[in-house]
Amino acid sequence: MTGQNIYDNDAFFENYQKSRSREVNFNDCIETPILLAMLPDLRGKKILDIGCGMGQHAKQYSDMGAKSVLGIDLSEKMLAYAKAHHSAANIVYRRMAMEEIETIPDTFDLVTSSLVFDYVEDFAGLMRKIHRLMKKDAELVFSMSHPIVTAWDGAYDRYTRTETGERLYANLRNYCQEGLRKVDWVVNGYECYHRTVSTLINAIIRAGFVLEECQEAHISEEMRNRYPALFGGTIHRPEFIFFRCRKSD
Repeated sequence: MTGQNIYDNDAFFENYQKSRSREVNFNDCIETPILLAMLPDLRGKKILDIGCGMGQHAKQYSDMGAKSVLGIDLSEKMLAYAKAHHSAANIVYRRMAMEEIETIPDTFDLVTSSLVFDYVEDFAGLMRKIHRLMKKDAELVFSMSHPIVTAWDGAYDRYTRTETGERLYANLRNYCQEGLRKVDWVVNGYECYHRTVSTLINAIIRAGFVLEECQEAHISEEMRNRYPALFGGTIHRPEFIFFRCRKSD
């Protein structure tokens, strides 16, 4: 089974679980509301959730009227949590790397993914595999770390700051140099792949999708002022990018 499996690292998983359990966090306050707003009506739909993690989205889809949800993830720890906390009669969780989805003997009305495609080496190939798993007029809705974020290589501070630590602006370097990034984030040697926005868009189009919507993460000024330590930097750059695509053939 191929693919990066950082979430089965004990230290990383514990830190991730703690961050998601906080009432105020990036996922629940920024990423999830935008992703859910981009979804079509889920009633009666067969859904594939790639990199389902702890199962929050799968359970939301079930509650929103999905006919069935297949959640796949490589992490045994994530899947164990999903089965224990976010189960339903119409949800199936399966251990599988996203690089192996061509082995799924089914097609879907909707494919989703939340902040997982940063870890795939062959993004263009993954788009083609997803396209083949979708019914005609099916939709693909997914989020990723914004390329401005993944351009960071850990060799410099993410922000230029005042003497008192206030963020002045986000630093950007080597944006056009695509490929693997290894940084120390929670654990040493955390890996993700950096691609430019144009590379992402062209891979989506060349796979056969019609790109219908793109969003960049945003959060209100009120939330930035209330939680400056957490969200203060979001005024300088978007943390996430979102795409809604349709299979037209």
